[in-house]
Amino acid sequence: MTVLTVRQVGGNVPDMRISRRTLITTAATAATSVTAAGTGAALSATPAEAQARKVVRPPALKPGDRVRVVAPAGVPDTRLARGIQILESFGLVVEPGAHLYDRFGYFAGTDADRLADLNAAFRDPGIKGVFAARGGYGTQRIIDGLDLAAVRRDPRVFVGFSDLTVLSGRVWNAARLVTFYGPMVNWTDSRTGPVEIESLRKAIMTDEPITLTSDPAEPSAAVSAPGTATGTLLGGNLTMLQTSIDTKDLPDLRGAILVFEDTDEAPYSYDRMLTHLIRAGALRKIAGVAIGQFTNAPVTSGQWTAAQAVQDRLGDLGVPVLGGLRIGHGNGQLTVPLGTRATIDTATGTLTVQPGVVV
Repeated sequence: MTVLTVRQVGGNVPDMRISRRTLITTAATAATSVTAAGTGAALSATPAEAQARKVVRPPALKPGDRVRVVAPAGVPDTRLARGIQILESFGLVVEPGAHLYDRFGYFAGTDADRLADLNAAFRDPGIKGVFAARGGYGTQRIIDGLDLAAVRRDPRVFVGFSDLTVLSGRVWNAARLVTFYGPMVNWTDSRTGPVEIESLRKAIMTDEPITLTSDPAEPSAAVSAPGTATGTLLGGNLTMLQTSIDTKDLPDLRGAILVFEDTDEAPYSYDRMLTHLIRAGALRKIAGVAIGQFTNAPVTSGQWTAAQAVQDRLGDLGVPVLGGLRIGHGNGQLTVPLGTRATIDTATGTLTVQPGVVV
C-alpha cells in the first residue's frame, strides 16, 4: 500500500504520513461496473455537442485585485506566509478565508466550514481570484456542495493542483471554466524559485501562450510515443482522476490532451490507475498525452520503474505521448491552464498551451 506524504507545493519536510488509499475513501469500485457513459457528466454529450459548449476564460488578474486564499483540503502551515508574500509581490490584495487556519483531524476545518469558505470566495463579487492553500485530501468530501451557479455567474481565476483536480474537473464539466494547475499558497522555496514564480504570474496575469519543454532529468521523460497532437488540455493528478470515475468530476477526454502527474505512488499504482481509466472507457478517442512529474516513485531492482509501467500502459493507445514536463509535485513546478487548446510535439519536446485568461 502506498503511503502519501501530505504536503503542498513543495513540502520537502512531510507534515504527516497517511495512507493514500485510506484517505481517498471514494475510490471507484470494480472497473467492470463502469461504462464510458458513466465516467463523468459530460460524457452524455456527443463530441460535437461537447465542443459546441463555449470555453470560459476568466479575466486576467491585475495589481490591486482582491484574491482569496481558502483551504478545501489539508491544513496549511508556516509556509503559507511565503506564498501570500509572493501573491502580494504581484500587486494582489490577499485575503484569508474565514476558516483558513482551522484544523479538524487532517482537514483544514470541518466539511461545512471548508465548503463555506470555498463558496464565499466564488460568491463575493469583489474577489477576482481564488487560490488553494494546500492539497492533501478533503476536496472530494465537499465538492458536491460547490455553488456552481456562482461559478457560472461570475467566472474568476482558480489556482490549485493535486487534490484540487476534482474542483477543476467539476467546474469544467459544469461551467467550461478554465482553471490553473499550479502551486498552492503553502509555498516551498526549495522546490520553486524565480522561474516558477514567474510561470505562475504569467499564467494568471497575461495572455501570452505558455510553452513547456520536456526535461530529460524528469523520470517521466522516458515515456514517449512519436507525433504531434492538438486538443483541449485536461487532467491533473492521476489518483484523483482515477477516483473521479463515475462522478461529475471527471472531464470528457475525447479529443483532449490528457495531462497527468502523481506523487508517492509505486509503478504498479500507475499501472492500476491507468488500467482502470482505460477499462472504464475514459481514454477513448483522446488526442494525446502530456505527462508531468513522477515524484518519489520507488524503484525496486529487477522491476519496472514508474516510467516503464506507464509506457507499457499507454503504448497501445496509438496517440502521441510526451513526458518529462515539470508539472506536479516535484522540483521546478510550472503552471498550466486546464481547459484551453494545447499542442504536444514530441520532435521538439514541447507542450504549447493557449492562454487561460482574458486581458
